[in-house]
Amino acid sequence: MKTLVLGATPNADRFAYRAVMSLLRHGHEVVPVGRKKGEVGGLTIQNDPPQVSDVHTVTLYLNPGNQREYYDYIMSLSPKRIIFNPGTENRELEKMAQQSGIETVEGCTLVMLSIGQY
Repeated sequence: MKTLVLGATPNADRFAYRAVMSLLRHGHEVVPVGRKKGEVGGLTIQNDPPQVSDVHTVTLYLNPGNQREYYDYIMSLSPKRIIFNPGTENRELEKMAQQSGIETVEGCTLVMLSIGQY
């Protein structure tokens, strides 16, 4: 299952970094996208949002104000699901997604993975 991590960072202290590492450990294909240059889990963080296909899940690690510039990009991916991690909850984007038939989840990617509910 391909997951795009929006807000990926090379900073090992950040939850976005931990999420990429946990997704990889659980056997998921990961596309890390973020503003900071660097690597996480051996993957290069994409600073220019790449056009990728077959994205199942977009998991957000950007606050709502920083999500706005990515709305069109996220919607163009046509993911099956968007996970709003704590602090990323955004009613505007949730509504857009739901109107397009995209499942929205307010939850924590790390917890979901750890309890087998990803």
